Amino acid sequence: MAHNTQVLPSWRDTATRQTIIDFVEAVSTGPDALPAPERIAVFDNDGTLWTEKPMPTQLHFIVQQWAEELKTKPELAEHQPYRAVATGELDWIGGAVDKHYAGDDSDLHTLVGAIISVTAGMSVREYEEIVATFYREAKHLTRGSAYSQAVYTPMVELLGYLEANGFTNYIVSGGDRDFMRPMTQDFYGIPPERVIGSAYGLEYDADTNDVRYANSFSFLDDGPEKPIRIWTRIGRRPILACGNSNGDLPMLRFVQKHPRSLSLLVHHDDDTRDDPPYDKGAENALAAVGESGFTRVSVKDDWAGIFPLDAA
Repeated sequence: MAHNTQVLPSWRDTATRQTIIDFVEAVSTGPDALPAPERIAVFDNDGTLWTEKPMPTQLHFIVQQWAEELKTKPELAEHQPYRAVATGELDWIGGAVDKHYAGDDSDLHTLVGAIISVTAGMSVREYEEIVATFYREAKHLTRGSAYSQAVYTPMVELLGYLEANGFTNYIVSGGDRDFMRPMTQDFYGIPPERVIGSAYGLEYDADTNDVRYANSFSFLDDGPEKPIRIWTRIGRRPILACGNSNGDLPMLRFVQKHPRSLSLLVHHDDDTRDDPPYDKGAENALAAVGESGFTRVSVKDDWAGIFPLDAA
């Protein structure tokens, strides 16, 4: 079959690309097509739709907020994660995330407690404005470009291809739902009401008629929580899922109970173009590829380009 450059042009003509095209055509065309409402696709965000190295974008934002807090409360530097910010030794933060993916949440609880303090008492509108400003002004820590240029072009193409074939795309991420919402329409073409993510506690302020963040954490949308939140928000079992880490395994398996499904696992195996290549945090997911019937997406072999500026 000739390579159709109009479909997924940043994907190489590999078996993976053909698997995706064959699946989409099978469920969206002909007499055996699934009704459009059943064509639900769910995508992780960090490491799946855009880069998550050297740290997830939300952590970059939060580190900035902690740095500002340290200016008026220097005593916080005696404790993590503020100590990591004060000393510039941010490996502790990334290590807490890595330990979480390995099943150890001892440092994650400390991290989440400090994260909650950033938004406590703030209205949801105020937070949205602060985050939107961050997306306009912040630069990726290693690439030096705007975060809009840190998205994975092949994945954005896949989202568009699915939408053109009657799919409804959702983001299902361990990241903060309200941190993602200000950018998902512009970056991915996914409106904020289709963003499922972790959530801080909320409360209604009758005096100001506002919804504000409480000093609490509602849930972490990762691992087994992902299928629960998918069902809670969508009320349907998706037919396509895409992730990149151990935390995405339950979501990738959840869609497989549908009689027609495709589970994609992005593997960061490119040592020349990626930011950087890594398996850490994805060991279990990668080991499950063969036995589970997942389709592995190799950044090295399946993607002709990675970031928007590559084409330029």
